[in-house]
Amino acid sequence: MSALPIIAVWIGAIGLNTWLSRFDTRATRLAVALIFGATILALWEMIVRIYAVPPVILPAPSQIGASFATNTAILWTDFVQTIVKGAVTGWLIGAAAAVLTAIAIDRSPFLQRGLLPIGNFVAALPIVGIAPILVMWFGFDWQSKAAVVVVMVFFPILVNMVAGLAATDPMQRDLMATWAAPYGTSLLKLRLPAAMPFLFNGLKITTTLALIGAIVAEFFGSPTRGMGFRISTAVGRLDLPLVWAEILVAAIAGSLFYGIVALIEKKVTFWHPSQRPQRG
Repeated sequence: MSALPIIAVWIGAIGLNTWLSRFDTRATRLAVALIFGATILALWEMIVRIYAVPPVILPAPSQIGASFATNTAILWTDFVQTIVKGAVTGWLIGAAAAVLTAIAIDRSPFLQRGLLPIGNFVAALPIVGIAPILVMWFGFDWQSKAAVVVVMVFFPILVNMVAGLAATDPMQRDLMATWAAPYGTSLLKLRLPAAMPFLFNGLKITTTLALIGAIVAEFFGSPTRGMGFRISTAVGRLDLPLVWAEILVAAIAGSLFYGIVALIEKKVTFWHPSQRPQRG
């Protein structure tokens, strides 16, 4: 089969985006992104159909969309089980535990020397090794997946939070000491605000880790629902469109999760130079 239609679509999209990029406005930037995404989907569809790629190798976007529409109820159930119950719950617990531990470490040099090496050790544990253990400890429902997520997100947030609490200027800390401010006041008025950019950096990094951890953990045991369970069983039935539909749900959920955290970061750290619009 000829590849000329594929090449023509690609060249046409490049030309259109090149022309639109000359107008640096919010509308044209959005249009460039949408055209690029639509072009990728169109080329994907054309390649699969022109070269008759079997669905078990790579389903067409139209097949994935049809599977998505057909299995909406299943996808929603899996989304709630894996993302809402497993990933988000584990992420919140892990983030809260990391913040409290970081404050304890900042307060005690002894804990800084003792807990950080242990945290580094835990962070190096492979998920495929700890997931079966946590499933046996906490059962096959979402609680074990949340436990896996807690282990995965704890150390990245802890490291960023510890660095943030130490990021204050020595002169600022001396000034608080001159005013005889207790540690609690110094923490609330000085250290925590300075640590917010570091904290949100860790929170954004771990949004994707939470989703990956929850999905992978379901491969080692789960009830008859969940994204990891569905992907595993659909692969066994060679239902690749459903597998890609689950991947699509995970990608959308991950993007929304990251976007929500980034939006909260803008509201909380509006004063930080990184949130100011770039000029020039």
